[in-house]
Amino acid sequence: MRQAAFTVLSLLLLGPSLIHAAPHDAAHHASTQLGTAHGSPRPWRRLSDAIIRKIWRLPEHQKSLGREHVTGDHIVAQYSEDVVLRFKIRTVEEASALADAADTLFLDVWEFNDDWADLRIAKDVVPSLLGLLPPSLQKAHEPLMQDRELAQAIFDSYPSPSTQSHESDRFSPNLRPSHRTAKGHPFFQDYQPLSVINPWMSLMSSMFTTHVRRIAVGKSYEGRDIPALRVGVHPTNNDQPSEPRKTVIITGGSHAREWISTSTVNYLAWSLINGYGKDREMTRLLEEFDFVLVPTLNPDGYMYSWETDRLWRKNRQPTSLRFCRGVDLDRSYPYKWNGDSTRSNPCSESFAGDAPFDGVEAQRFAEWARNETESNNVEIVGFLDLHSYSQQILYPYSYSCDEEPPAIEDLEELALGLAKAIRVSRKGHAYKVTSACEGNVAFANKKKTILPRIESSGHTCQQASWLAQLSSARSA
Repeated sequence: MRQAAFTVLSLLLLGPSLIHAAPHDAAHHASTQLGTAHGSPRPWRRLSDAIIRKIWRLPEHQKSLGREHVTGDHIVAQYSEDVVLRFKIRTVEEASALADAADTLFLDVWEFNDDWADLRIAKDVVPSLLGLLPPSLQKAHEPLMQDRELAQAIFDSYPSPSTQSHESDRFSPNLRPSHRTAKGHPFFQDYQPLSVINPWMSLMSSMFTTHVRRIAVGKSYEGRDIPALRVGVHPTNNDQPSEPRKTVIITGGSHAREWISTSTVNYLAWSLINGYGKDREMTRLLEEFDFVLVPTLNPDGYMYSWETDRLWRKNRQPTSLRFCRGVDLDRSYPYKWNGDSTRSNPCSESFAGDAPFDGVEAQRFAEWARNETESNNVEIVGFLDLHSYSQQILYPYSYSCDEEPPAIEDLEELALGLAKAIRVSRKGHAYKVTSACEGNVAFANKKKTILPRIESSGHTCQQASWLAQLSSARSA
């Protein structure tokens, strides 16, 4: 485990900062005025579209491989009545009350930690929420996004159709375009839809045949491939017996709306691909390890977040309630499955399904991983699952703080090293390092108290724990 841990850590220490995976102005402050812009695609996009269409014979009527133009009026109508509130939590009773209220009102919890919880809620539901909370919480909150600031942030996350002047654009009275810079690799200046990511992945495997293969790690509920790039250089000496190929898996997009995780996986793939033969340490890594990079484990949900609901989180399979689709893939894995808590509420953003592996994509990803270890001479030595919003690095376990994984020291060392690498990068940020079970912890009089869990975006270590069990079984 220690060697695998240092492998992933070396990749992130030597490679460019993960921050660069984000479009340069994707995190534009929500107070920017809203806008809609209609214009011709950027020159690089027109050129790349033409090349990709020529190679893969895509239809000409598909005007752009980027997004359909999103109207500001549509975004305002869909999201302008929502606000994001931050509640400061100090006691077990407050955390429990807020968790119960969030469950009762089907609220979208974005983050919880040892200091606060962030919730998205419709304005007209706020009085109902406050009525369910104790007096100490009724005034212990502040708005993070209000007065269409959420709609602005959503609008800014879509690719800008043009870097040219907007003087001839048609404006909604409520929407204005945000300024975008044009720095860095063009592919990473914007978030990209699947209609761009898929051809890009095929292009990578076609251009770099020595160390890149495009694969699929399963199929989604709606029948889409779950695409991945396998990056690595295999030895050609057939005289020596072949040992299991050590493999690191890096995934993103389990939650559809977390576009930055998909973009970051693509950026890591590009860094590995482009670094081979140019950077000594990167080359050594690819000669000793395979890296399987999966931009989105949830392609159906990712497509839906582009085409219909920017804040969609789960996959798109039906549930027992016709009007509440989707399973939270992170919570669908069988290791210490805790789906009973959400079984009766398919509308929950954290719905784990009716049974372990109820999430189609989770089950098929697991089948692929098991087949790799049992039939394809693969040893999974590392797994990194990327999410967004909270600046945290979480390691197993998430189901309990009373048990620790066998490699706890290695996991802590890796997590702390990763946090340091991010902190000392050019645009460094501070990331909190903790066990996933401690996502909601309070300290009172130097005594640690684990507060009731408030459902949030990410049970990443349930998935990691399951893969660790699979890898251990393969090594035994």
